[in-house]
Amino acid sequence: MEDFTPLINLQSARKMKNEREPLLGSAADGASNGSGLDPLAEHQRLLARPDLRSSPENMIVDASNDTDSLMAKEDPTYGSSSGEPYEPSMHRTLEHPTTNLDTMIHLLKGNIGTGILAMPDAFKHAGLYVGLFGTLLMGAICTHCMHMLVNCSHELCRRLQVPSLSFADVCQRAFESGPIGLRRYSKLATNLINMFLVITQLGFCCVYFVFVAANLREVIAHYFFDLHTRVYLLLLLIPMVLLNLVKNLKYLTPISLIAALLTVTGLSCTFYYMLQDLPNTHTVKPYATWAQLPLYFGTAIYAFEGIGMVLPLENNMKTPEDFGGWSGVLNTGMVIVACLYTAVGFFGYLKYGDSVKGSITLNLPGEEFIAQLVRIMMALAIFFSYSLQFFVPMSILSVHIRRRLHTEQSRLIGEYLTRVSLVVFTFILAAMIPNLGAVISLVGAVSSSTLALIFPPLIEIVTFWPDKLGRHYWVLWKDVAIMVFGILGFIFGTYTSVAQILNPDLV
Repeated sequence: MEDFTPLINLQSARKMKNEREPLLGSAADGASNGSGLDPLAEHQRLLARPDLRSSPENMIVDASNDTDSLMAKEDPTYGSSSGEPYEPSMHRTLEHPTTNLDTMIHLLKGNIGTGILAMPDAFKHAGLYVGLFGTLLMGAICTHCMHMLVNCSHELCRRLQVPSLSFADVCQRAFESGPIGLRRYSKLATNLINMFLVITQLGFCCVYFVFVAANLREVIAHYFFDLHTRVYLLLLLIPMVLLNLVKNLKYLTPISLIAALLTVTGLSCTFYYMLQDLPNTHTVKPYATWAQLPLYFGTAIYAFEGIGMVLPLENNMKTPEDFGGWSGVLNTGMVIVACLYTAVGFFGYLKYGDSVKGSITLNLPGEEFIAQLVRIMMALAIFFSYSLQFFVPMSILSVHIRRRLHTEQSRLIGEYLTRVSLVVFTFILAAMIPNLGAVISLVGAVSSSTLALIFPPLIEIVTFWPDKLGRHYWVLWKDVAIMVFGILGFIFGTYTSVAQILNPDLV
């Protein structure tokens, strides 16, 4: 057998030079004709393959059978010069890594937004007990899908010997090394994920704009004078632009901390009102009709909005090994999120019944100062959370900016112009359609279900196909069940949301 060890060492050395962007330049490099390369590098380029598992590199990386596993353990070039298996987190060069607390704060704020305030309305469409157990189940499934994504990212990073991958990169590399019939669709799947991520996150940003403006309008109108919502949107534009010029996730930590404190305080005051004089559980319906359940699904899956933040957060951690595990950052944060969602939905619906509104803050007594203060605190919390939601689409679009602009100065200017343009774009959408609740429920049913429930199990199947799907393929059947659940939610949630947009009195 031909000895490929020198080629693998050369490839590993070159990959280590660009570990901050391990995959961003691959398309551009692959498009060249090899001019200016030495013969050894040209020979390596010719070994580029569609089948990762049958390549020389992957025979060392992918332990799919006993022979490959033996090579992976004995080959001194695998992973590092010390002979240890390649560990992606050990090869990340981060200028501003985040601590466990930073990551926890970002995770909480990435999941707790306007969706939590709409959970009582979601319970109205599901019933008290269906909403209770359904929300806990939804939280468990979404958390499991987040773990799927992280585990697939680690597996593919080890195979490719790169330090980190984005959501779209994980999908692309999984499809490229998966079943032969799916490899041609790797680019399509990657583009779909990027499209859904951008649509979903910018949709959240539009809702945040409207939420802040509407709450400020209600408070100021109560004490002073009433102005149109678009006036408040215009007043918010400049502060929102300035806030989103911050590029580093590390520098957003104090802002996320302030938003988290405001959210905790606002939710505490909301619970104070919700828990007073609670009626008997028999005063509300235990379950709703089948026709209303899709609306519950759309709101609930919209509320669990953090799937796009999982890999960016894990990739930027100082100690990424603390992210997973039973008591890791991800599980701890998502347990807090799921419990908060369930509690707000359960007690909010029990307190206000079928008269509950789209945001629980609108049900608070308007004549009390504390209730008005809650609206201000939640508006500020959502305002500060905008930049965290904005981080994901910018991380996707900045890749294309860097590919098209060649000097560092032009890239910097291009990124800042893109940031300003996107904020203005969300402002224009919010001003054109000031009531985005039903539209964003549709976006949640379409995009959030796709990103959170359909793509993660699909990626896990193609990543570990065919030999690592468990005994009797139990992993395969589990993933297929989650995908079917996501697809049904996608179809019925989209249909019902469109029907409600066209006829609000239909359900």
